[in-house]
Amino acid sequence: MSQSPQPRPAVQSVAELLDALVAREGAGAHHHVRSGALSHGPDAMRNLADAVHFLCLLHGRHPGVIDSAARKAADADARSWMDEAAAAFAEERAFLSRIAAAAGPVPSTQGQAQCEAAVAAQCKAIDMLAESDRHGCAVGAAIALTLDWRTIRVLLDISAQRLDMEAPRCRLPDLPGTARLAQAVAASAAAERAMLFGAQQLIAQHSGLWDLLSARAASRGHD
Repeated sequence: MSQSPQPRPAVQSVAELLDALVAREGAGAHHHVRSGALSHGPDAMRNLADAVHFLCLLHGRHPGVIDSAARKAADADARSWMDEAAAAFAEERAFLSRIAAAAGPVPSTQGQAQCEAAVAAQCKAIDMLAESDRHGCAVGAAIALTLDWRTIRVLLDISAQRLDMEAPRCRLPDLPGTARLAQAVAASAAAERAMLFGAQQLIAQHSGLWDLLSARAASRGHD
């Protein structure tokens, strides 16, 4: 018997691929975030403080991922998005720093020096992505950061609420504008591959940070 032809799966745009990557592997999908360890329970504030301090190590620096990527933006559309994202992330860095200061010292955890060394290595890896000369790579990393930051920002807002701080409005570029930028930059197959690589590597570094934070929380629980 002849079989009816099966419909071809729709080809996803680069913007859809980036969204799917963040949904599948980003902060919102990580077991440490999904477990509720950062939102309820007696250790939640300590776990939140730990996350905030280590996020400061990773993204509290200037220039950061978006700033470095902005210097490489060649066309007007990319420069406009990058300028908006860089200005907005400067506000996010300031907010992150205020929370870290209000939260107090890093929670005492075994292997502190090794943990900080691991995050320093992550910083170097992220800097390499942001400084890459491969067209699309730095933009992909910057876009992935803005997309994943939406979940991270929820955690920062929870921290601010617990510390009786006012959370400013997040001004990172909206999703439609980000999707348009991704489509514009991915004008060739090579640029699209580079963009997805940059995004994947940025998300992988975030995942590694959450793995570290999860292990630190478990270590404190066994003290």
